[in-house]
Amino acid sequence: MKKRLLNAVLAVATGSLLLAGCANNSTTQQEVVENPTGELSGEITFWHSFTQGGRLDTIQEVADKFMEDNPNVKINIETFSWGDFYTKWTTGLASGNVPDMSTALPGHVVEMMDADALLPVNNVIDKIGRDKFSQAALSEGEIDGENYSMPLYSHAQVMWYRKDLLEQAGLEVPKTWAEFAEAAKALTTDEIYGCSFPSGSNDLMGTRFLNFYVRSGGGSLLTDDLKADLTSPLALEGINYWVDIYKNSSPKDSINYSVLDQATLFYQGKTAFDFNSGFQIGGVAANSPELLDKIDCAPIPKLHAEDGDEGIETSNIPLVVWSKSEHPEICAAFIEKLYEKDNYIKFLESTPVGMLPSIKGIADSPEYQANETVQKFSNAVDVISEAVDKGTAIGFEHGPSVEAGLLASQGVIESMFQDIITNGTDVKEAAKTAEDKLNELFSAIEE
Repeated sequence: MKKRLLNAVLAVATGSLLLAGCANNSTTQQEVVENPTGELSGEITFWHSFTQGGRLDTIQEVADKFMEDNPNVKINIETFSWGDFYTKWTTGLASGNVPDMSTALPGHVVEMMDADALLPVNNVIDKIGRDKFSQAALSEGEIDGENYSMPLYSHAQVMWYRKDLLEQAGLEVPKTWAEFAEAAKALTTDEIYGCSFPSGSNDLMGTRFLNFYVRSGGGSLLTDDLKADLTSPLALEGINYWVDIYKNSSPKDSINYSVLDQATLFYQGKTAFDFNSGFQIGGVAANSPELLDKIDCAPIPKLHAEDGDEGIETSNIPLVVWSKSEHPEICAAFIEKLYEKDNYIKFLESTPVGMLPSIKGIADSPEYQANETVQKFSNAVDVISEAVDKGTAIGFEHGPSVEAGLLASQGVIESMFQDIITNGTDVKEAAKTAEDKLNELFSAIEE
């Protein structure tokens, strides 16, 4: 993938200021990142999206220890939801109001690389041990042999369900989408929704759910030449499927749900099914601990039971170092600190099973295996781990691309679902409008 300037979203934000800044000092900064030497001194800002207390606290503890060991270093940590983070960095590029280092989503990284906003972290990866990382995860942030991101943890989307509700209704765990729709409708009562269908325009949930259906059938929301494909028979089938789920088994306000809104229903025991990663466990434990023995997960349903396994959605949540950083050597050293075994396991244990290790030698270690949640939900660990190995980020089945990032970040598919549900717009018409809008965004990327 060659670097391109992303006009569609970043033209105003990047401008000549960013490009001039990168041209003036990127070589020096890259050398510092790759060869940090001498006593560390300076101040950096770290943006992350670990909004839950356990993860936030663990990261702060590592930062505090790092500053204690390096008294001339100050690390400022700022926390944003994923939606707010995207807005923050895209609008902050022109003014330089971006951090020294941050977490990101895989789709964000390709846009950041396209805007020349990141520094390579090859040597940081090599120092930790390149062979410890999955090549597939590293490739999500790679251009021409340069790595611009490194995965901090991994997880994948799977189907979560209430064992007790299925048992009471005499239903098996669904293996196909038809079985899922039947079970979700059957389990919908005055107190429980079978499955909420979320489509808030400020999040990616509508795109995520449509991607589940299309990828399970061996399709993609992007063509091989990276055009949006919402009008294929499989995509149209998927759109109709989720509209029916919304009508038959979902709360009506879910049309505006974000990731957290959606998950909270399952956390509180108000939905029988949901799609998420192992983060569901921690959410249920915090909200409805009495339900922990009643939940489990299974692979994403298929179109037909005899279909082969398709990779669905894997997220390797990475760390990146920004080009504007005046102290990339501090970022490099702090990243290495985060991956130290004791710190890393403690970080993973802040959301056990929700965050699976992205480096080898952790999952099988006695320290990691001693965690009670890892032991209790060993089946979930196996199901999610297998899904991680097979899936990609949304749209990355064609390789990392800016188009894949835009597909999931612009709310176009979510607005499409809202138009169909709220206005009664014909599915084919709404899909074609959304497809054209996405392709217009894609075409604004200059070669």
